[in-house]
Amino acid sequence: MSEIKFIEGGVCAPEGFTANGMRVGIKASRKTNDTALIFSEKLCNAAGVFTKNRVQSESVKLSKKHLINGKAQAAIEISGNANTCTGSQGMENALRMAKSAANALGINTDDVIVYSTGVIGAQFDVTKVENNIEILKNGLSKNGHEQARVAIMTTDTHFKECAVQFVIDGKICKMGTMCKGSGMIHINMGTMLSFITTDCAISSEMLQKALNSSILGTYNCVSVDGDSSTNDTLTIMANGMAGNREITTEGPDYDIFLEALNKMNIIMAKKIAADGEGATRLVECNVKGAATVESARKLAKEIICSSLVKAAMFGSDANFGRFLCAMGYSGIEFDPDKVSIWFTSKADSKRYFENYEDFEVHGDRSLQVYKNGTPLPFDESVAKTIMSEQAVEILVQCGEGSAEGTAWGCDLTYDYVKINGDYRT
Repeated sequence: MSEIKFIEGGVCAPEGFTANGMRVGIKASRKTNDTALIFSEKLCNAAGVFTKNRVQSESVKLSKKHLINGKAQAAIEISGNANTCTGSQGMENALRMAKSAANALGINTDDVIVYSTGVIGAQFDVTKVENNIEILKNGLSKNGHEQARVAIMTTDTHFKECAVQFVIDGKICKMGTMCKGSGMIHINMGTMLSFITTDCAISSEMLQKALNSSILGTYNCVSVDGDSSTNDTLTIMANGMAGNREITTEGPDYDIFLEALNKMNIIMAKKIAADGEGATRLVECNVKGAATVESARKLAKEIICSSLVKAAMFGSDANFGRFLCAMGYSGIEFDPDKVSIWFTSKADSKRYFENYEDFEVHGDRSLQVYKNGTPLPFDESVAKTIMSEQAVEILVQCGEGSAEGTAWGCDLTYDYVKINGDYRT
């Protein structure tokens, strides 16, 4: 298997991709960049996955239509307005965004993917995008990811991006990503936005297959607050400029590509969970010994979704009974008398680690609190020390089989209510 290395550059790391971001004034109170543009010098094979919420943004509807042919060359995004529940005017605005970008770039309107995020149920002034599109286009550069990664943020406190390098068919391939997500996060693909670019040559069909596979163990295993957004969008554009033989079937080359995609998406999933609105710590739940991978993931996500669990994590309270309660209403069959539970963390863990390779939760400190259906005596002060780190693992052993699954979430704090209590005003 090809070695996968983390590199710099985000969505601009792959050959042929440039980006830019600027403030056009989508939301009057916003002082930072609010509009982003990504462009490939060559037409790309493309694919996407979108929210399964029945209420969907007009941007989502348009992007799904534009990706029917499996092609794209640019993506444009606004922050501060979700363009959801906006009717025919909202669709017209989304289309005008795409047309303005296409005209400026000299490409087809159908080859522009449109993203939006922010307040639901409000119209926005699309002329602000149209009047600034030439400036946005003229600023496209290989360093433009630094402007774009800020433009896509809403309540995020940190930008989220990474890039990887790998070898296929003897050619160096690169893949880059940026995403946003902090609140209204209960990802169910199939307000999180993720952009992926690659210079690897791969067909649209295999891109779609890779995305559908990757999200199951990465983005779809994230929940901040249990609210599945109307705008969840994850797209990938592949321009083939690395020069490898195009991947058109499953096999060793596809496996390398999928491994690189998974590695990158896991990093992004963790970053979203760690930056949940008002959150003070990342919570990773690993369920082992389950009957199937699907049941392990379901159990893990049910635990990190529980408001009572999230509140206990905020208080560094080893109230493991809440984990068992969440498992019990998950709908997954298991024997409670076979369950064992541990807490683990790294000493002096950081919310955002300096090296992607170090972005791990489980560490050198572990405390078992439950064994085969029986509570164990434990030192509350030790438990509190372990659970007070900024990255904490809940480890659950089911004793039902050999399957494993992971989900990522965060604690529930007073600040979450403050942020969302007056989000619109």
